[in-house]
Amino acid sequence: MSDSSIFIEKYRPQNFEEFVGQDIIVNRIKSFVENKNIPHLIFAGSPGTGKTTLSLIIARSLFGNNWRDNFLELNSSDDRGINVVRETIKDFARTKPILNTPYKIILLDESDALTREAQHALRRTMENYSNTCRFILSCNYSSKLIDPIISRCAIFRFKPLEKAEMFIILKRILKQESIKVDDNSLELIYNASNGDVRKAENLLQSSASISKNITEDVIKEIINEVNPKSIKNILEIAILGDFIKARSKLLDLMLREGVSGVDIIKSIQSEIINLNIDDKVKMQLIDKCGDIEFRLVEGSDEFVQIEALLANFVRK
Repeated sequence: MSDSSIFIEKYRPQNFEEFVGQDIIVNRIKSFVENKNIPHLIFAGSPGTGKTTLSLIIARSLFGNNWRDNFLELNSSDDRGINVVRETIKDFARTKPILNTPYKIILLDESDALTREAQHALRRTMENYSNTCRFILSCNYSSKLIDPIISRCAIFRFKPLEKAEMFIILKRILKQESIKVDDNSLELIYNASNGDVRKAENLLQSSASISKNITEDVIKEIINEVNPKSIKNILEIAILGDFIKARSKLLDLMLREGVSGVDIIKSIQSEIINLNIDDKVKMQLIDKCGDIEFRLVEGSDEFVQIEALLANFVRK
């Protein structure tokens, strides 16, 4: 199989009929395209749910084979300052569309990464060149966009794909690549992806590089998730008051498996519900997990923070 980016592009849907999931959004966008009049759009939602793909389908449907001449794609996380709005975006927006098309389209991927100054400059550009250009702002969190931009756009919120929708996409790829995967393995891929198609495709490709007959063991090797039973055992030892033994087992697990502190926190948080302790104590421990995860994200030493969390289980 080809490398990750080429593989994902190879199976990216090219038209509305191939697009799977987000049915309500697709139907509304399709009606805009059929009327050849789309508003400024905000596509908000978690990664791998089809925001960029649907934007490309809009461009292909409106402009045909010449879509690249009237379509500009920028990643705002790379060029997030005001200069990209004043120069690149403005220069593209101010020129007339090619081949008598009604307008051009600019896709700003990860637009919630734009600085506030850049967003205010973008708002003026959207106002001044609305006759010649339409904007599609793709983001994870629309709340990070300023209100003047939000008020100028139609907002569409993308949800993670359902299991049946994900299976349609994966089975289509499996057939093309002549790969065998049982339903249990597909289930593992879906659970690990959390509805993110891009992540699911990467997991599938990584697994296929090991074997053309993908089993649950192959998937687990790629995912490299923490064993829930191991985490539960460690927490139960801590609850019984043996901090040293619980600490030793947990650090050994982190070092042996190469698991990050954040992944350990998420596994612990999931297993707290299954512990035989008072519900009020469970709430306090889950709250503590949130504090520790924040500290890790801010750059604290993961071993010290994990030990601190474990101490809370001992003195629950």
